[in-house]
Amino acid sequence: MDKIYLDSCLVIYLVERHPRFHGPLRARLAETADATFCVSALTRLEVLTRPLREHDDPLVRRYESFLGVQEQLALDDDIVNAALNWRVSGLKTPDALHVALAERYACTGFWTNDDRLAKAAPGWSENALKDVGP
Repeated sequence: MDKIYLDSCLVIYLVERHPRFHGPLRARLAETADATFCVSALTRLEVLTRPLREHDDPLVRRYESFLGVQEQLALDDDIVNAALNWRVSGLKTPDALHVALAERYACTGFWTNDDRLAKAAPGWSENALKDVGP
């Protein structure tokens, strides 16, 4: 069974029902319905900041509901140490942590909508929305 780490941008597209990306992303998820989808505390930090700042309680609840049914990958010192290698190779700190999490927990895929990040780990990272036009 596939284990796929979702980059924070994809979680935002899903939960906030992005007009361009929500439908195609839902279709991709349906194609891999037997996969386990993973997120982390870093994902939670990134996606909840704006709704909490804006006191958008319904959106906070939608995020918490979505995150609550995904596999949660723990962020610890080993992940931070692994992220150092990704950081040194040029990734920004959050991206380095996301990739290190996916790698450390043996995810078979890392989905993002960032071509640069998708190219960081060839073979298992990908732009899940590459076929969606501009």
